[in-house]
Amino acid sequence: MRRFFIEISYNGANYSGWQSQDNAKSVQETIQIAAIKVLRQDTEIVGSSRTDAGVHALHQIAQLDFEPNDRLDQIVFKLNMALPDDISILNIYEVHANAKARFEAISRSYRYIVSKRKNPFWVGRSLYHYGNLDLIKMRECAEIIKRKTDFQAFSKVQTQVNNFICHIHEAEWIEKDGFVFFEIKANRFLRGMVRGLVGTMLDVGKGKTTVDQFKEIFNLKDRKKAGENAPACGLYLTKVDYPAEIRI
Repeated sequence: MRRFFIEISYNGANYSGWQSQDNAKSVQETIQIAAIKVLRQDTEIVGSSRTDAGVHALHQIAQLDFEPNDRLDQIVFKLNMALPDDISILNIYEVHANAKARFEAISRSYRYIVSKRKNPFWVGRSLYHYGNLDLIKMRECAEIIKRKTDFQAFSKVQTQVNNFICHIHEAEWIEKDGFVFFEIKANRFLRGMVRGLVGTMLDVGKGKTTVDQFKEIFNLKDRKKAGENAPACGLYLTKVDYPAEIRI
């Protein structure tokens, strides 16, 4: 079998998350059913990142092993015809046989979208916040994030990881056209980490938490000291990067 990476975009509102689960509809299972139907082969799809329930993706990557029965552009077309409207296959390309979508990614990027005005076209795709946010202080928090590596305080409590170390490449708040965007890029992310960071920084922006308290949360390494997770509807996986040599 040859190995391919597929580029995927999806609206996660109607799914229990990326990963297949018993008695719940997932993005992974939905694509796998469509792939078996289109390719007429038993195959298993493995994603680069496990987005939570309600989280969206502009650019998810997954690996799929199969022997092409058509041109790749035609397979993309057929998969899109077989998939529901809220999942789209953007591209398929061949990679080396031992390439692993999950473990060989060198970075992942997320965006969180906050709408400052009531907008019916962004319902379910952003967090609507009425009132002022202190972006100066929120940007101070983003600078703190870039200097930290231990994110235990912002990880889900029950998670199977060997460590809580993440190397942050970028973290910033951007205000534009009635929206506030939080952009973050790192080598890896813990479960619930981005939503935990955003929720806590929003508390700082609202004046409920100080910048110094935000800094201290890292040292305490206690999830209960951080703010509530920001709602899933505003979070997007925007990019997954790999070494260039992985691609054939």
